[in-house]
Amino acid sequence: MKTEIETSLERIQSITELRPQIAVILGSGLGGFADLISEKKTATYKDIFPFWKSSVPGHSGKFHIGKFRGKPICCMEGRPHYYEGYSDEEMRVPVLLLQALGIKTLIVTNACGGMNPEYIPGDIMLISDHINMTGRNPLAGMISKEGTSVFCDMSEPYDTHLTKKAEKAASAQNIRTHTGIYVGYNGPSYETKAEINAYRRLGGDVVGMSTVPEVIIAKWAGMKILGISCITNKATGLGEKKLSHQEVLEVANKTNDKLTKILTETINQID
Repeated sequence: MKTEIETSLERIQSITELRPQIAVILGSGLGGFADLISEKKTATYKDIFPFWKSSVPGHSGKFHIGKFRGKPICCMEGRPHYYEGYSDEEMRVPVLLLQALGIKTLIVTNACGGMNPEYIPGDIMLISDHINMTGRNPLAGMISKEGTSVFCDMSEPYDTHLTKKAEKAASAQNIRTHTGIYVGYNGPSYETKAEINAYRRLGGDVVGMSTVPEVIIAKWAGMKILGISCITNKATGLGEKKLSHQEVLEVANKTNDKLTKILTETINQID
């Protein structure tokens, strides 16, 4: 009997012969980059993933393979989230599919709330590390195959060389960036003031409801990872407005141009 990964892989390979080594996961409202991919073949997540339930507003749920400035590339518009009810096993399927496709470098992006007082909506943060506050781990329950282990080293989940490339790319475009720590939170409710205060004391700079699960799986799979956070709002208690997903999408859409420029120049530097 075929596994879900094998089934999903066959569905992708049936629409394209391209075998990219670079993949980009686009977060809420950040789908602009996908429009720049040429010779693009597209499938919906419902077509690829048997378990797919729904799509969060701002996540189109599309899987693209094509070329970006001549380089084969894979791009995912959206991702599963724990708050949608996915299991650990389901959460790891998309990244394991990327591994089966031959992806070596994974760029993950997200929309998030800024906790660092120096960060303002519209800023970009390159992720240097993360704190997993979800209480979940997508490696849980995964059966180790011969020669593998679920005990994955997480001492450097985000590749420092890729981060430097992204810093260089942003600088070349006169885009201000920060480098900091992402706190992964389960959601879907936004954080309380007390939780934000606690996360800040732990060293967190931004907070969001994604990214951490796929980074854990990608690190286990041996990929080089670059994380980019787009700050769409000040976290609970740090701004005057009450938080809403609509505000997140509005600011994310305005940040699309910055993100696209950074992605473009960074991917140009990847061999």
